[in-house]
Amino acid sequence: MTTGVLIFAYNNEHIDYLALANWSAANIRKHLNLPVCVVTDIKIPSHYKFEQTIYAQSQSASQRWFADIDKTVSWYNGNRVDAYELSPWEKTLVLDADYVVASDQLKVLLNINQDFIAHKTSYDVTALDTFDSINNFGRFNMPMWWATVMMFRRSTTAKLIFDSMQMIRDNWSHYRNLFGIGQSTYRNDYALSIALNIVHGHTFDYPSIPWSLATVTHSHKLTQVDKDQYRVEFLTPDQKLKWISLSGDFHAMGKGNLGEIVDNTI
Repeated sequence: MTTGVLIFAYNNEHIDYLALANWSAANIRKHLNLPVCVVTDIKIPSHYKFEQTIYAQSQSASQRWFADIDKTVSWYNGNRVDAYELSPWEKTLVLDADYVVASDQLKVLLNINQDFIAHKTSYDVTALDTFDSINNFGRFNMPMWWATVMMFRRSTTAKLIFDSMQMIRDNWSHYRNLFGIGQSTYRNDYALSIALNIVHGHTFDYPSIPWSLATVTHSHKLTQVDKDQYRVEFLTPDQKLKWISLSGDFHAMGKGNLGEIVDNTI
């Protein structure tokens, strides 16, 4: 069975997602020993290294505020629902370009006997935020399933999930109203959560990645101190500056800090 990683990378006015993906691809080869396919709509620089490239037109951009760069930017996130059709692999890890691979932990997912799996919960690595407001959403307090990391294998179940995500994306106004989602911006996390609920018969009983998604939020400063070693600086409620060390995988919500790390690595 062929296995690989799929990363979607659509640049906007302020964030070079393709550079993030290229940096991530090196980490993926190092820790997971897997080939990487990038999906993008711009020409790949000659010094970037991906095993495969798929050129696909991005969906219409939505607008999203990024606190760490203090700007509203165009956000091209609508193509993730096409992962099943686009992936060249029989078993695929779909990773956000801002997911930092710093260990071989994701190898566990490749040996799990499931057609589809994703994170059910996310947590703040500093423990300052409970994440209660983002691990659930909408009028009915629906549990959030995170599209940051997804593993699927070619199967009827996986295809149904991605087909459902596409239906939700294409009819976002309807589903937003149905579930009482306050923000108008389409998010893959919402689409995935609703799709899983549909495919699994509204039971909330479906498999998830057996650990929570470590997250560095926009409000914290992220720096790299060594290979696979990172530092997160933050202010406590009483305005004391503290920091912690990270040595495992995590989701970097602050694209500005991660972009600086990538720039300093190249």
